[in-house]
Amino acid sequence: MMSPLDRLRALCTALPDVTERVSHGEPAWFVRRSPQFATFADHHHDDRVAFWAAAPAGAQQDWIERDPDRFFRPPYVGTRGWIGVRLDGPGATGDVFWDDVADIVEDAYRTVAPKTLVARLDAEPGPDPR
Repeated sequence: MMSPLDRLRALCTALPDVTERVSHGEPAWFVRRSPQFATFADHHHDDRVAFWAAAPAGAQQDWIERDPDRFFRPPYVGTRGWIGVRLDGPGATGDVFWDDVADIVEDAYRTVAPKTLVARLDAEPGPDPR
């Protein structure tokens, strides 16, 4: 069984031209060298194992309203609309949960990626690492 970090990494790196590097002490994923679209957060300023992701306008509030125990406004980047997603605790397992994570990761990528890469993503769906 894959760890939450490994599952998240597989989802992020399946997208076109994604790079991974450590940012603020945690694994983070970028479109090419920049911009960043997701970061792992292993007890980063709180008691959660989670990830933070860029999100389209309104998505942060929508996810939090759906399930405030799983989704949250992360520190620092939450003011820019990023969404926090718990990868530990109740509800953080199963296919439905990881389908949500995959949707959030893809939306994060689409939020920051150039139009050419988004078009490439739409034209060439890759394997689903879920």
